[in-house]
Amino acid sequence: MAKNIQAIRGMHDILPEQTPIWQFVEQNLRDVLAAYGYSEIRLPIVEKTELFKRSIGEVTDIVEKEMYTFDDRNGDSLTLRPEGTAGCLRAGLEHGLLHNQTHRIWYYGPMFRHERPQKGRYRQFTQLGVETYGIASADIDAELITLSHRLWEKLGLSDQLELQINSLGTSEERLVYREKLVEYFNQQPELLDEDSQRRLGSNPLRILDTKNPAMKELVENAPSLVDFLGEESKLHFAKLTSTLDSLNIPYVVNQRLVRGLDYYSKTVFEWVTSALGAQGTVCAGGRYDGLIEQLGGRANHAVGFAMGIERLVLLLEARTDLDIKAPVDAYLILSGEAAEKAGPVLAEQIRSEVPNIRLQMHCGAGSFKSQFKKADKSGAQYALILGDDELANNVIGLKFLRNNDEQKTVSTEDLINFLQS
Repeated sequence: MAKNIQAIRGMHDILPEQTPIWQFVEQNLRDVLAAYGYSEIRLPIVEKTELFKRSIGEVTDIVEKEMYTFDDRNGDSLTLRPEGTAGCLRAGLEHGLLHNQTHRIWYYGPMFRHERPQKGRYRQFTQLGVETYGIASADIDAELITLSHRLWEKLGLSDQLELQINSLGTSEERLVYREKLVEYFNQQPELLDEDSQRRLGSNPLRILDTKNPAMKELVENAPSLVDFLGEESKLHFAKLTSTLDSLNIPYVVNQRLVRGLDYYSKTVFEWVTSALGAQGTVCAGGRYDGLIEQLGGRANHAVGFAMGIERLVLLLEARTDLDIKAPVDAYLILSGEAAEKAGPVLAEQIRSEVPNIRLQMHCGAGSFKSQFKKADKSGAQYALILGDDELANNVIGLKFLRNNDEQKTVSTEDLINFLQS
């Protein structure tokens, strides 16, 4: 007997009993993004490998270790997207969306990284990405943070997430700081772990983000980037914090917050939680003004964020007060040959006259008792009962499955009026 084929490690099925919470998150995402006037863009899952090498940087864990890269039949090197910003910028450049224009865009879908799977970190994971182009001032940075804050409120997660912000300054300011940082760490190389020793030559700022407790004191005593910021960077950050203060959005200035990708400048931020163990970052982003030029476009301004949907779902699954609507409103029970024949006609009449109803009709015969069990299991509020007797008398039984209201026998017209109310 052939062995069953199972899903690839780190790539999970989302089963029917799990999808309602995903749909709940996705609907709230769409509602909030629409409220701020953001437009959806749909991007390919596969891009040319060169796109990610140029945007993320060849000397990064993502490019060196984590990307799913392959040669297609034409010999081109292609990669399953590990993140969405590069592809979104590629589309903007290719279709002329970036020069002398402003855009507020979002995308949603799977990303792929070959990492060690653990809770909240998977090899195929789902991300929402939000990108804005052509706006230099800090008000758009603040709007993105405000948008994400509103989403937490709608999902009921505000009390579980902390906003951390920082400024990375310009690339020129960071270059001076980088030299001072390398000089500092080189004074005590024996205190650096293996990852930090590797990062010292490629991206020393990432050392500040280490989770190694043995390096805590070393990192705390390192030079601070804020001391190397110019006047413009300081004013930009001050405008951001002033706006957040006026909106009563609490935040923590974390001067060790650097983000994992090289293309960030000025504002960076993360929404973090202590409820998911090591995978505490739920949403992160910042400004990346230099990346458009790096990909071959004219210099322009850009700021955005990405959030991991699996981590949001994990937070919501832990809540005991979450009331997510069942996927079925009413379940139509049919008993008798004539009722089974008339049932589809009745079901279509109800769906036509009550457009928003989610009506599931029983199929496959079965006893009254077994049909009621399936009606209850569906999560429906009501069981609609059509037997040969009801059909002969032109009525329908209405049974309330989620409360103790008395069962009724009503006309089709009265039933439709009830379901419409």
